[in-house]
Amino acid sequence: MTALLLAMAPAFADSNLPPARLADTQLPDPRQEAEAKALMETLRCLVCQGQSIADSDAEMAGDMRALVRQRIAAGEQPEHIRDWLVQRYGDYVTYDPPFSWLTAPLWIAPLLLLVAGLLIARRSFGKGDPAEQGEEP
Repeated sequence: MTALLLAMAPAFADSNLPPARLADTQLPDPRQEAEAKALMETLRCLVCQGQSIADSDAEMAGDMRALVRQRIAAGEQPEHIRDWLVQRYGDYVTYDPPFSWLTAPLWIAPLLLLVAGLLIARRSFGKGDPAEQGEEP
């Protein structure tokens, strides 16, 4: 019974409410819609985490798309909307977090892993056959 309930849990993740107005409707002004779309591509869906809010089908992503379109339609600049969302949800909402002490591991970890991989590869492949090097086994 527990397994059945766990298997059905994703079906109840979203509410039965209709999507937010402007969540899936483009703005009438093509310039404003282009601004909104460009901003939505840079914002991470907090539910899916691997998709932008432009690509996600999650209810929260729809709400965020609607919010972006409403604010763009009201004349607000995309940078101000982005800053407001970062203040509300933190740096994780953006795909390009600024460098700070909190985000330093995100920026430094790939470099450290690359150096570690190179060192391991050098040690593994740097040792040739002892007979070729003139040493006895």
